[in-house]
Amino acid sequence: MALFPSLRSLIASLCFCFLAFSLSAFGRPATFLQDFQVTWSDSHIRQIDGGRAIQLILDQNSGCGFASKHKYLFGRVSMKIKLIPGDSAGTVTAFYMNSDTDAVRDELDFEFLGNRTGQPYTVQTNIYARGKGNREQRVNLWFDPAADFHTYTILWNHHHIVFYVDEVPIRVYKNNEARGVPYPKLQPMGIFSTLWEADDWATRGGLEKINWSKAPFFSYYKDFDIEGCAVPGPANCASSATNWWEGTAYQALNALEYRRYRWVRINHMIYDYCTDKSRYPVAPPECLAGF
Repeated sequence: MALFPSLRSLIASLCFCFLAFSLSAFGRPATFLQDFQVTWSDSHIRQIDGGRAIQLILDQNSGCGFASKHKYLFGRVSMKIKLIPGDSAGTVTAFYMNSDTDAVRDELDFEFLGNRTGQPYTVQTNIYARGKGNREQRVNLWFDPAADFHTYTILWNHHHIVFYVDEVPIRVYKNNEARGVPYPKLQPMGIFSTLWEADDWATRGGLEKINWSKAPFFSYYKDFDIEGCAVPGPANCASSATNWWEGTAYQALNALEYRRYRWVRINHMIYDYCTDKSRYPVAPPECLAGF
């Protein structure tokens, strides 16, 4: 028997409310200490709101950092970050994945480069695969990332790596092993974040130095979300095609994502190693393969 429209609406509303309650009560993300631990200078990391958010502090004595308790092999990691306001020149807030190995490390980097007041914040991305890096790209953010929290995400599967800012893809790195290009797929990576002084390179190539009279500098994090194959864990997890991040919808950008990606590249990209002829007279093979 068909349901009356009003009854349908009531049932739909109840289902939505139950789903919202389930996600808020049982879903991720949870608290900082559930998945992360302080790696250096614990006096410079403060838990807020019962551990659901943290404050990172940089002063003349120290910066600080934290890392995930586990490593992961493929998946998605995201967190909301509010960056240093005002004059943040010479500071770097970094959010990245790293295999924590030496000569053959794999690494996926978000590095937020501080600025002088009124200048745009720059985010640098970089990728290391089997020890080979120097794949920097820089994008000027189209909003003030110090005014509020924004979501930064790394998606990593067998097909590509995508860096997102508020669901807008700003960097895509395809698996081009068929062209002889290394791709990170063998080593699990931990999730790391640091706040530190880097005024020898961070702002205008080191021309703008940190102004310690503005210290201490603060950045804030919340909504820590990791979904991936934890290592150690089930041996077949990383190769399972049933993981949601390996699904068809996540193997390439959809039409809307591609339009957003092109918009960022055309309007906000300020540096791409692929077009730096001084460093690469012949473009690296992954650059010739398209995005």
